[in-house]
Amino acid sequence: MIYYLLGINILLFLLMGVDKFKAKAGLWRVSERVLLGLGIIGGGFGGFIGGRIFRHKIRKIYFQIVWVLGMIVALLLFFKIK
Repeated sequence: MIYYLLGINILLFLLMGVDKFKAKAGLWRVSERVLLGLGIIGGGFGGFIGGRIFRHKIRKIYFQIVWVLGMIVALLLFFKIK
């Protein structure tokens, strides 16, 4: 499960950077549904850190809510396994 949590957070972090780059370049974007979905299933830390580093989606309150919920999910999964 630890590999799942690491993978999902790294993936969301990277996708936040890709989406920010594509937004600035006017290219096809990663859908918000994908970003929110990955956030809620345990990628909250990756989304939060990616949002801060890339300055992306940080003004949208629903992203902030999903990131916090995703962090809670990740912590519950992590400590349930221990």
